[in-house]
Amino acid sequence: MSDAFTTRVLNLTTGSTERVVDITGDCEAFLRDAASGRDGLLNVFVPHATAGIAIIETGAGSDDDLLSALHTLLPADDRWQHRHGSPGHGRDHVLPAFVSPHATLPVINGRLELGTWQSVCVVDTNKDNVSRQVRLSFLG
Repeated sequence: MSDAFTTRVLNLTTGSTERVVDITGDCEAFLRDAASGRDGLLNVFVPHATAGIAIIETGAGSDDDLLSALHTLLPADDRWQHRHGSPGHGRDHVLPAFVSPHATLPVINGRLELGTWQSVCVVDTNKDNVSRQVRLSFLG
């Protein structure tokens, strides 16, 4: 049986474009090892100042709609005081206030309890940082 608390770090390459990256399969694979059929909580955390975690439908346009909405709310222009990096990069540092850098999800009998169309996703609008880490932690 696994310890009451288990953690793993995923290393992702998100590329040089804005992306919503579905990591649901990675979360499920982690839970197969960590949860061992137990109930508990999965915490998903991205330790970056310019990325977030979203629970959202993917593949039907919602992920693109999210990026479009973020463009409306947080335009990539020169209004931002934080100015290093690519043009409009300051908005990337505001992103985690709108798309939280973490999510805590229920695990029942070792399985992630998501709604029918929900996926666990990393939201990354920072074109300057192509490598991301995601910490998965299970508390049984």
